[in-house]
Amino acid sequence: MQEHIFIQEAPVSLDVEELRTKLHTEGCGAIVSFIGITRGMDDGEEVLRLEFDAWQEKLSETLYGLAKGASTKFGLHSIAMAHRTGSVGPGENIVAIHVASPHRKEAFEGCSWLIDELKRQAPLWKKEVKPSGETWKAGLG
Repeated sequence: MQEHIFIQEAPVSLDVEELRTKLHTEGCGAIVSFIGITRGMDDGEEVLRLEFDAWQEKLSETLYGLAKGASTKFGLHSIAMAHRTGSVGPGENIVAIHVASPHRKEAFEGCSWLIDELKRQAPLWKKEVKPSGETWKAGLG
């Protein structure tokens, strides 16, 4: 299994197509991707930006562990995953996950599992900034 994990501090953008080129696809019949972006509106109010804080020492370790777990659980051939930290504006990429697998079912299941587990386990915290004020969002990711 091949895994490529990147943590990018804003203002560096997250190039999802460049990340996808890191996949090793020999013998694969499917690539499934998830790209998370910052919403411009939430509950009818403009979102100015999201601010992500991370426990940097543990973040890469956690993401690599998730990649290895997904590979074993779903038989994935290759994973490329990136998450930004710092300030991320509306419409900007926050997180990207690409998985390559011999079969589509496992690719879809693996990609879905990865984003769910990333949001549950990754030591990332998100603050939403609106004209009315700032709110830390519950949970990790």
